[in-house]
Amino acid sequence: MSALQHESLEQATPEVDTSDGVPSQNGTGDPTQAPPQTPAPEQPQTPAEPQHRDIVDEVAGEELRPIEVVRRLDEYIIGQGNAKKSVAIALRNRIRRQQLSDELRREVLPKNILMIGPTGVGKTEIARRVARLTASPFIKVEATKFTEVGYVGRDVESIVRDLLEQTITEVHDDRIAEVEPQAKELANERILETLLDADDKQAPRTEQAATSEPDSALEAGTAEKSIQAAAVRRRRARRRRLAQRLAGGALEERLIDIEVEEPFQPAFEGFAGTGLEEVGYSLSDFFSQMAPIRKRQKRMPVSDARTVLMQEETDRLIDMDRVYDDAIRLVEDDGIVFIDEVDKIAGHTSDHGPDVSGEGVQRDLLPILEGSTVHTRYGAVRTEHILFIAAGAFTAARPSDLIPEFQGRFPIRVELQALSEADLVRILTEPSNALTRQYAALLATENVTLDFAPDGIDELARQAHLVNEEDENIGARRLFTLMEQVLEEVSFRAEDFHGQTVRIDRPYVAARLGDLVRNQDLRHFVL
Repeated sequence: MSALQHESLEQATPEVDTSDGVPSQNGTGDPTQAPPQTPAPEQPQTPAEPQHRDIVDEVAGEELRPIEVVRRLDEYIIGQGNAKKSVAIALRNRIRRQQLSDELRREVLPKNILMIGPTGVGKTEIARRVARLTASPFIKVEATKFTEVGYVGRDVESIVRDLLEQTITEVHDDRIAEVEPQAKELANERILETLLDADDKQAPRTEQAATSEPDSALEAGTAEKSIQAAAVRRRRARRRRLAQRLAGGALEERLIDIEVEEPFQPAFEGFAGTGLEEVGYSLSDFFSQMAPIRKRQKRMPVSDARTVLMQEETDRLIDMDRVYDDAIRLVEDDGIVFIDEVDKIAGHTSDHGPDVSGEGVQRDLLPILEGSTVHTRYGAVRTEHILFIAAGAFTAARPSDLIPEFQGRFPIRVELQALSEADLVRILTEPSNALTRQYAALLATENVTLDFAPDGIDELARQAHLVNEEDENIGARRLFTLMEQVLEEVSFRAEDFHGQTVRIDRPYVAARLGDLVRNQDLRHFVL
């Protein structure tokens, strides 16, 4: 989520007193020379707004208008133009909403999308690619893993909680990347002080032996001041030498003793069940705040100590309350929830009792889809402006089998078409992450060159389309199975083909797939 980075107060570099070891540019240790130099480089960098643009600013540019969004999706997903257009328009409407007045902005709600189509045609990939393209918080859930409130299982509000947890992790990672240079500098300062203290303990006290008895109290005071000044100068000189060696990497293997903070370890991990996981997390947070910070001495190399100290300094530099607030705002304004397998919860109430995973789950989803407040351990999250994309194959059920209230929450319906043989050919050749390119790159690591001939790709697509037509249609996922069967021998004995070029043409594919495709009983288990 690099586009989600924001300018925060904790990133401002604090003033470091360099008079103790880092000489000023004029060669003196006079601290009065430092103030005129510090504001000069920092003042031009203060207005760094363009580097930490909000997601709205990123997406509102000309390059991500609906036509451009569809063009970028075409790089990874073949066909399904209607679905791409619907998602691109819903995304752009979010940007248009941000340009409205505050009063009208609250009234404009996202138009949720229901995708209808067989498996393996790109429903999930469209939503995931759009979320990655716009750096939006995204989560994919299966509708079948939720149960009605009152039964053992996960309640639907955990969707929002999981999305927030994931967003907090991503925002926190962005903050770590922002403060990492400053944290590394502070960690090196602590390592430098530790090295100096270790040298001071080992250094012999020669200055006491060399000091003669003073004749008077005035001479004693003057001698003591001169001794202290000499000690400070020697310490500064040692510090400069150690800093140069530390920067050059000469002290990475030296063992030092550092004081590290030990995190609080709760005696329990939480609870399972509806809503009780939040109770377990809350109790863990409560006890961790009450427990005092435990510290202990550890001996480790400088390289390992830097990693530990950088973690401690990073935790001090980052304001977690700000991270929580930013993550909640991002989820509320830019979150995307993809609910898959909604056709599995469609249908009428069972005659033998309540349908725990059917209409009950639909009714529980209604408040979140329409807009409600979900309480989490980090604060309340409102769901009015979260974009929900539902998808299902709807082979055994129809969209009209969903309860009317649930259907009304998805005003935009898009039907995705089954993949043709020509589509499968394009899937094998055009996308940036095409299977042919993936397998060629994998075997190239062992100096084996794969050459996919056009007729070989056509044969792969023909066989995949044939099996999809005669058996269950699993779309592009059938290509994974066929590719594994075709390249099984080369992948297994890659060392025997070292330095050779293996040409995958029509006879090669037919020889390895012919019997499997023709034998209907066998392909049920293999393909």
